[in-house]
Amino acid sequence: FGAIRVRCLFTPCHTSGHMCYFMWEDGSPDAPALFSGDTLFVGGCGRFFEGTAEQMYTNLTQILGTLPKETKVFCGHECTVRNLKFALKVEPENEIVKKKLAWAKQRDDEDLPTVPSTLQEEFLYNPFLRVTEEPLQKFTGKTDPVEVLRTLRTEKDNFKKPKERPNPQAMLAFDWGLFSPFLEKK
Repeated sequence: FGAIRVRCLFTPCHTSGHMCYFMWEDGSPDAPALFSGDTLFVGGCGRFFEGTAEQMYTNLTQILGTLPKETKVFCGHECTVRNLKFALKVEPENEIVKKKLAWAKQRDDEDLPTVPSTLQEEFLYNPFLRVTEEPLQKFTGKTDPVEVLRTLRTEKDNFKKPKERPNPQAMLAFDWGLFSPFLEKK
């Protein structure tokens, strides 16, 4: 697009035809951008709907992981807080995860985006990019990076958000039948 260069990156796994787009402008002081769709998220990666852990490992390490570290990551969904809660479960001692989660929660509370991040940041707190690190291997009980990734994704697929306690006043209103007129069929 004009002076903006685009490299289309075939990253099958979430879907069989998934693509990411790497964009840069020669001579520009701005960092390049990666539109990672459902492959790489802030603090996470996409589900393996139509692909395998081997494909996602290739996507994250050999395709996206080799891009310049200053690359800004624009993912397809805003799910940073949930991803970082999982990252904290995986690496409870990782201070960078703790700080990024606190930052993301504040941004979420203020209805502000947490996207973009950078590849350099993602390698510090995204468990799916840290599969060769000891804490991740210890958490999964695996040492082979693809098996670590596969186990992490299975754990993430089954990860439940902590249940929020219902508002006590709302529970009393239900107990007292105050909502009954609104719940009855007409």
